Amino acid sequence: MIKKTLMGLAIAVSAVTALAAYPEKTVTLVVPFPPGGSTDAIARVIGQKLQEKLGQSFVVDNKAGATGTIGAAFVKRAPADGYTLFVSSLGPFVIAPHLIKGVQYDALKDLDPITVAVQAPNVLVVPANSPYKTVAELLEGLKKTPGKVSFASSGNGSSDHLSAELFWQQTNTSGLHIPYKGGGPAINDLLGGQVDSAFVNINSIIQHIKAGKVRALGISSLNRNPLLPDVPTLQEQGVKGAEVQSWQAVAGPKGLPADVKAKLQVEIKAALNDPAVKEKLLAQGFEIVANTPDEFAKFQAVEFAKWKNLIEARKITAD
Repeated sequence: MIKKTLMGLAIAVSAVTALAAYPEKTVTLVVPFPPGGSTDAIARVIGQKLQEKLGQSFVVDNKAGATGTIGAAFVKRAPADGYTLFVSSLGPFVIAPHLIKGVQYDALKDLDPITVAVQAPNVLVVPANSPYKTVAELLEGLKKTPGKVSFASSGNGSSDHLSAELFWQQTNTSGLHIPYKGGGPAINDLLGGQVDSAFVNINSIIQHIKAGKVRALGISSLNRNPLLPDVPTLQEQGVKGAEVQSWQAVAGPKGLPADVKAKLQVEIKAALNDPAVKEKLLAQGFEIVANTPDEFAKFQAVEFAKWKNLIEARKITAD
C-alpha cells in the first residue's frame, strides 16, 4: 500500500513538474494565411504575450494556401506536444472542408480545440454615393433586378461571401457575387464604386465607415456593436437568421496533453484580457471570447453544421 502511494505521489509530482516546465523550447504558431491579415495579427498579439509570460519564444509561421487547409493539414501531422499550434479564422475549422475536395484533415477529429480567441461581426456596406440608404431599399433593388446587384467578397467560400449567400437565402433574393483575391482589393473596388455592396468584417471596414467613404446599412450580429451604435442589426430590419460572426481560434494536433491544453487556454485568456491588448482589440471591433476547450468544441460542431447546410443548399463551390 505504501509503495503504491509513493508511486502515485511520484507520478503526480512528475506531472506537475512537466506542466511547470512547459514550454521548454520555442513554440510555433501556424497561421494558414499570408502575413498582414486579421488572423496573423491575432496570432502575433497572443504569441507576444505568451512569450512575455512563459519565457520561451512563440514564433508565427505563415503557411498559406488552399483556403487555409494547407496549414491545417500541417498541424494535424505535427507532434501533439504543445510546440506546434494552429491559429486560424473559421474557414479551415468549419467552411473549407465543405468546399474543397480531398482536404487532408478532418476538422472535427484531427485538431484539438484550445479556445476561440475573438469574434467580430460583418457589416453590410455600400459605397458612399450609393442610392441604397437602408437594408429595405437594398432588398427592393435586389427584388427589382434579381442577380444584378453586385456583392464583393474576399474570395469564394469566405465568410463575407457566405454572409451574402445567407442574406439572399433568408430574404429569398439573389445578387451577383464578385469574388476577389483577398479583402483588400474587394474593399478598394467598393470604395471606388465598382461594386454595389459587400459584407465586410468590422475591423477591416470601420475606418472607412467613420471617414464617410462607405455607408453601413446593417450589422450581422444579434446586438448592435458599440463601435457603430447607430447601425441597426439585420434582425432589427426584418432579416431573420442571417447572423454571422467571423472568429479566430487556437487549436493543436489531436492528443495534446490535458495539462498543457489547460495551461494554454488559461494563458491565452489572460493575454487577451490584458488591459492594453483588450482595449486595442475592442477598438478594432473584436469581442474577446477566450472560451474553454469544451465550449470551443461544441461551438465548432454547431458552426460546422450551419455552414455545411448553407453550402449544400446554395451549391457553393471554391472554384
